[in-house]
Amino acid sequence: MSHYPGPGAGPAGPTVYDPMTLPVDDNVNHYTFCVELKGSQWFLQKGKMIAYYGSIDFNGIGHGRLDRLVRTSFHSPLHASDWVVAEGSGKMLLADRAFDVNSYDLDDGNLTIRSGNLLAFQPTLSLKQSIVPGFLTLIGTGKFVAASNGPVVFMEPPLRVDPQALVGWADCPSPCHHYDHGYMTGVMGGLRALTGLGGASGEEHQFEFVGAGTVLLQSTETLMAEQATGAVPHEPGVPGGGGMPGVPGGHGGQSGVPRLPGQLGDLQRRFGL
Repeated sequence: MSHYPGPGAGPAGPTVYDPMTLPVDDNVNHYTFCVELKGSQWFLQKGKMIAYYGSIDFNGIGHGRLDRLVRTSFHSPLHASDWVVAEGSGKMLLADRAFDVNSYDLDDGNLTIRSGNLLAFQPTLSLKQSIVPGFLTLIGTGKFVAASNGPVVFMEPPLRVDPQALVGWADCPSPCHHYDHGYMTGVMGGLRALTGLGGASGEEHQFEFVGAGTVLLQSTETLMAEQATGAVPHEPGVPGGGGMPGVPGGHGGQSGVPRLPGQLGDLQRRFGL
């Protein structure tokens, strides 16, 4: 058998996991998280499960048998088609395109998080649609799993944040918009107004947080790339995924597929919403 050593691998090759050696509700590495189900349930964003051991079923939010669970723990119709419920017994691996993945615990608290960053959460938490577009709010006690483009930094308000670096905020009021008048009316702002180049930047536009609480930032100004959850990937070799890249019509006409509920538009993404 060939060995494929990776970061942290010993001279004998990489670590090979089985159901007994996988961690319980903890990280396998920086990019993969393992959830253990013991006849229990987790809410899971579509497309984030990469493998599992055991007997685990995945049902859509609209599944009739789950009506009571959804009634108590999922209150965001806009995002309902992006989520499923995993239930059964076994171990499930979660990941998101090699972004950093970590778990967080809420203790009778509330946390608002960018919808695309939230991968999974326990039903003891209640998910609600935030008043801020593109964000979801978790309330209660329990564990959730989230991804970020780089390690997460925790900051205390008062604070102004580049919208594209914002992951979420906990136990503090929703932010307001702050526009830097000097930057907008200066040389760079004038060039942008005349040419339309450059768009909005963190120097011109920020989210302002005040009061008590914690703000979660990712270690980059680059948002996680938007992905149509539940859609067939536009990749060669994937059944139904279209043709070769760079070939006209090579995506099998998928470009005309309507955007799914819960996805962000180009204008919202430009401003980090």
